[in-house]
Amino acid sequence: MERLQKVIAASGYASRRKAEELILNGKVYVNGEKITELGTKVSGNDDIVIDGVHLTKQDYVYYLLNKPRGIISSAKDEHNRTTVVDLINTNKRIYPIGRLDYDTTGLIILTNDGELTNLLSHPSNHVPKKYVAKLNRAIQKEDLIKLKEGIIVDGIKCIPTRVKLKKTDIEKDYSIVEITIIEGRNHIIKNIFKELGYLVDKLSRVEYAFLTTEGLKSGEYRELSIKEVKRLYEEKYHN
Repeated sequence: MERLQKVIAASGYASRRKAEELILNGKVYVNGEKITELGTKVSGNDDIVIDGVHLTKQDYVYYLLNKPRGIISSAKDEHNRTTVVDLINTNKRIYPIGRLDYDTTGLIILTNDGELTNLLSHPSNHVPKKYVAKLNRAIQKEDLIKLKEGIIVDGIKCIPTRVKLKKTDIEKDYSIVEITIIEGRNHIIKNIFKELGYLVDKLSRVEYAFLTTEGLKSGEYRELSIKEVKRLYEEKYHN
């Protein structure tokens, strides 16, 4: 027996938070009975209906995409622009975990597993994400020190778990900085450098948890192995 909201999330129908909303709003029926209590437990034999749709267990799929520039990190786009979902050849209803900006490249995971999405997206789990940023001018040593100590963005301090200066070209006046963070606020990398007086000309996410884009060209993707999915569930990021 498992909690109803967990079963709904695990099916890929919605995130756990959205599943809780559906239950509280009286949209979920179990064996013909309306359920409005979040603690309700169900078994694999129970008939779960949400907004008239029978919930059936899906075959979960997991993809790792090396996102190109100019692609929307969404399942669909109101302006009919190409999305990350459009790049994956599948008949499953998948969606990205988190977002990368339109002009940001790199690693993004797509799946129909709502439980994993909730796990990796929740701020308390502190999933590490490594980025490589090319700055519009050479970074100063004192700014690197400030970066390592943490930068306040919108009233909240962001302390990177690792900062590494990969390259500085004084003649062409630019720097490439590798930075790892454990939070997921929108535009956080760009905003961190903006607070220091730099613009990010190019940005790429090269690692997500223990996963990397190694072996994948821009626009290419691969399926995650069972072992990788299991590790994503078991990794204790917040430790």
